[in-house]
Amino acid sequence: MTDERAAITRWQYRYGLVLILPWILAFVVFWLYPLVEALLLSVSQYSTLTGEREWVGIANYTALLDDPLFWRALLNTAIFTAGTVPVTTVLSVTIAVLLDRLATQRLGALLRTAYFLPTVTSLVVVALIFTNLYARDGALNALLSAIGLPYPERGWLLEPRTALGAIMAMDVWMATGYYAVIVLAGLQTIPRHLYEASTLDSATSWQQFRLITLPLLKPTLLFVVVMNTIKSFQVFAEVYVMTRGGPLEGTTTTLVYELYRNAFERTDGMGYAAAIAAIVFIAIAGVSWLQIRLIAERSLAGRIGS
Repeated sequence: MTDERAAITRWQYRYGLVLILPWILAFVVFWLYPLVEALLLSVSQYSTLTGEREWVGIANYTALLDDPLFWRALLNTAIFTAGTVPVTTVLSVTIAVLLDRLATQRLGALLRTAYFLPTVTSLVVVALIFTNLYARDGALNALLSAIGLPYPERGWLLEPRTALGAIMAMDVWMATGYYAVIVLAGLQTIPRHLYEASTLDSATSWQQFRLITLPLLKPTLLFVVVMNTIKSFQVFAEVYVMTRGGPLEGTTTTLVYELYRNAFERTDGMGYAAAIAAIVFIAIAGVSWLQIRLIAERSLAGRIGS
């Protein structure tokens, strides 16, 4: 009997290995190999014209430390992330709560579709629309002029003080609906009897939100914050389409845009770009780990306190 069980166990192990083999192959080919290759490129000088590779050690990383454009890109990326993630999260939670109250009405389904629509629209198309909206003679300046408010006469994307903020506003508009739908799914998993019991105890809507909704929504909020942070650190298409890092050099450049510019606009910049990619990877991993630790620890502290 023992031999039969051992044979069954071996068969199950092999069968399971066969089932996950396609995923393992895809993981190695499309994730692990590119990661290792990028790390090797970051310590090399690679020419895209000749295909020659020369080992340079940490020279690319030391060059980054002396590059003011890299530090400007890092600062812009940090500003972009710190400015969009909290606003997007607050707006998505607010919209999700409102949609949850309209869940049984036809208006709720219509609004969910309307809020989610920007997510399934091409980012390039949205960026081009907002570029025209932000133009000197665009609709936004026309509206501000009509109501007597100040506006940048050269356009929002041609003014260094407003260019990055304009891109951030577009990103918030485009991402809020997507995360609102995710938060709405989290809201609908919260047992309704908790709200009914709190109503019997004369709890206000704010008390229900603070003491029931937010604590039980923390896993969903953690997912939203971490995923939005990862996306924000990798912002590229918006900058590429709308400003190309301008209007002045480095005004709206980001880490991934600098990665692209060095990799594909320079014949010898692939190794330098790979070093930037390594920095982006480390920054994303570090910030995501910190967010997970902070939110998880607060959630655990709240459970112990209750």
